Amino acid sequence: MKTKVGVLVMSYGTPESLDQVEAYYTHIRRGHAPSPEQLKELKDRYEAIVGGVFPLRQNTDRQVHNLQETLNRENRNPDIEFVCYQGLKHAKPFIEDGVAAMVQDGIRTAVGVVLAPHYSVMSVGTYIKRAQAKAQELGLAISFVESYHLHPKLIKTLTERVNAKLALFEEAGAKRDEVRVLFSAHSLPERILAMGDPYVEQLMATSQAVADKAGITNWQFTWQSAGRTAEPWLGPDILDTMHSLKEEQVEYVLAAPVGFVSDHLEVLYDLDIEAQALANELDMRFQRIDSLNSDPLYMETLSDVIIDQLKKG
Repeated sequence: MKTKVGVLVMSYGTPESLDQVEAYYTHIRRGHAPSPEQLKELKDRYEAIVGGVFPLRQNTDRQVHNLQETLNRENRNPDIEFVCYQGLKHAKPFIEDGVAAMVQDGIRTAVGVVLAPHYSVMSVGTYIKRAQAKAQELGLAISFVESYHLHPKLIKTLTERVNAKLALFEEAGAKRDEVRVLFSAHSLPERILAMGDPYVEQLMATSQAVADKAGITNWQFTWQSAGRTAEPWLGPDILDTMHSLKEEQVEYVLAAPVGFVSDHLEVLYDLDIEAQALANELDMRFQRIDSLNSDPLYMETLSDVIIDQLKKG
């Protein structure tokens, strides 16, 4: 009989329908309900996405399913069967729910992984902290993958996506080296810099690795989707960067949000709608690389790091 190893697959979470947006937003705001204006703005953003759907939840469900299949296909230990559980930061099933479900199912050994390749104590670190606390409470042995930002398969599939869109620019008459590639990720408060946090360094390493593999030199890094708080966040924001590129007379821009692995609001709205609208206003040709979602190489990346982490204990 095979030993079942639990895999807690963690991500930010999203509401499943518009009537869940208020509860979701309230959870993000640590129990403080949003104002009517704030709630309307967020609902409007979701409704602006094609079909008004909630792709992050759909994508995450699919990722968890495909990851379990990949793990059990790639696993070379005949005595182990991997079972994946979902744990979300701001929606049900919450991270704690995922841990509890594993224990209820009799899982005694588990690995946790976040659907984000780059570590920050303010992002991935908070997921791990919550999962570890619940696991200790319930007596579950769990270890965690902290980052996988330079995994060869991750770099390969990101490079393929960059090359595919650069080819479309070339088909439209642009020269490859005329396209400015903007690698991006979710901004975080600037105070992480004073903390010696590895987030920025890891993102730059991923961007450089993809640029090197794709053979591109016309690139830079920018930030997006900063929170609206009083403290300063990492910048410049991609919209500000695009204004600067206009002054440089850059005509072709390729957004490569390497900090995100799924189609969700920060991609489908912040880039596909907001940044695209600005590009139109600035008379720029703008495209975005396809998200990883359930790409087989991404699933293999996750499978590899989970199996490696299990071996380390």
